Amino acid sequence: MAPRSPSGQPRAPEAAAIGFRPLYRQVRERLLRRLAEGAWPAGGMLPSEPALAAELGVSPGTVRKALDALAAENLLVRRQGRGTFVARHDERRILFQFFRLVSDRGERQFPESEVLALTRAGANAREQARLGLAASARVFRIRRLRTLGGRACIAESIALPEALFPGLSERTLPNNLYGLYAEEYGISIARASERLKAVILPPGDATLLGVGPGTPALAIDRLAIAIDGRRVEWRLSRCLTRHLHYASELV
Repeated sequence: MAPRSPSGQPRAPEAAAIGFRPLYRQVRERLLRRLAEGAWPAGGMLPSEPALAAELGVSPGTVRKALDALAAENLLVRRQGRGTFVARHDERRILFQFFRLVSDRGERQFPESEVLALTRAGANAREQARLGLAASARVFRIRRLRTLGGRACIAESIALPEALFPGLSERTLPNNLYGLYAEEYGISIARASERLKAVILPPGDATLLGVGPGTPALAIDRLAIAIDGRRVEWRLSRCLTRHLHYASELV
């Protein structure tokens, strides 16, 4: 017997499958799980909408809506006439999704990076809290200097759970860390949470950035979250904003 709505009318099969939630949301979540499991690599093409619809037992329109939702979250890229692809963490994507410092003239530029240190240690209390780690966990710590237009402007400290990145200390770290996470470890950053605060540069950062002690800066405390919800990276960036500003679009 076909499922019925509270009014007694038969429900459409798709509506019955999900109850009160839109079916495309369930399809989105199923596709999201497959992305997190690495079913399609970064830059890889997904099956066609009709093929996915047949596999999932829903209409092509429902699949299309789910794919559009994932594209709006910058997890997929829809290319007219070519298909749907897993988004890469290339510099262009990071520049517009994750890097918000813009020159006062409005120019966007991806920063260059110099790795100053890469070490391993037991996670301290702040790292445990921010990354959701056990007291016994270990982390990699990365110290970087970042430049824009040849100017040193960002002193950066990064903490990563060691368990997620085996062998990282033996690698040469690229400028684009998110690309490394995705391509070498299958960990794709889906979103980030940032907290901003005006601070006075500590002596070490002031020296690194070539400014005097007590120079004001913008501190950006960012927690990067993977597709599957894991806390992947805690990054603290202290930024000189003499020629820059932090740009964010509110929609």
